[in-house]
Amino acid sequence: MLGPVILAASRSDRMRRLISAAPVTKQVVDRFIPGESVDDIVPIVKEMTAKGLELTMDVVGEDITTPEQATAARDAYLALIDHLKELGLGEKVEMSVKLSMFGQALEGGHELALANVRPVVEAAAAIGTTVTLDAEDHTTLDSMFAIHAELRKTHPETGCVIQAYLFRTEADARRLAAAGSRVRLVKGAYKEPAEVALQQKHEIDKAYVRVLRILMEGEGYPMIGSHDPRLISIGQELAHQAGRKLDEYEFQMLYGIRSDEHLRLAAEGHRMRVYTAYGTDWYGYFMRRLAEKPANLRFFVRSMLSKG
Repeated sequence: MLGPVILAASRSDRMRRLISAAPVTKQVVDRFIPGESVDDIVPIVKEMTAKGLELTMDVVGEDITTPEQATAARDAYLALIDHLKELGLGEKVEMSVKLSMFGQALEGGHELALANVRPVVEAAAAIGTTVTLDAEDHTTLDSMFAIHAELRKTHPETGCVIQAYLFRTEADARRLAAAGSRVRLVKGAYKEPAEVALQQKHEIDKAYVRVLRILMEGEGYPMIGSHDPRLISIGQELAHQAGRKLDEYEFQMLYGIRSDEHLRLAAEGHRMRVYTAYGTDWYGYFMRRLAEKPANLRFFVRSMLSKG
């Protein structure tokens, strides 16, 4: 399986330098990350919302080594919120944040990440939107869930992400599927050991359906994070079985992947949210997109060969 190899490469400085230097890389990266600044992103946000899509915005960058960098990450999100306020798009665009960007891995990182993310959550609420805490590798999750619980005391609309391939996730889903909660379910995109996570695709798919059923039968708001046509169909059926209306759950997909499907689902009346990342520190995000789906890797390799 190439996925684990690519994920290992995402942590390699040598591979980062090699891939970043390839002439074709920027062209391919632009498929998944459509800009480096807020100004780059504004026209895309306007275009997508005009088509009936909603967005969740991610300022990419995870390798935070100083408190000053964590503060800068906070400020980047606050600047994004200011732009969304000017555009009047607070109700159509939320934010996704990785707590590693806010200093979670530093000394005293739990408290630092909470202190940095709180003003982002407050500013988002002030313009009518919210924040979802992205899931990272399994060693960070207890901290993430504790921060999520703390933020929900004052901003109960704050969302979080759970990953189907982890053994713990069914229990997490039962705990989180409560009234007012917002939970995005994804398969999982980090290299995790067999002691904590399923390794085979068919097992992960089955776990995804089990967890999604828990969320649909619960009292919260499920967010189906998948590009898999079969899982999308199953999600629709589970929603129907649970008696959910079209505005009581949503689909989420990545920018640049299955764009026609984004529009199809929106045209059918579904809430369709596009995960849209921007920024200069794109390498880790880009490599995980390659690892998640062989078609993404084939697209990259073909592009490199055609430009060689």
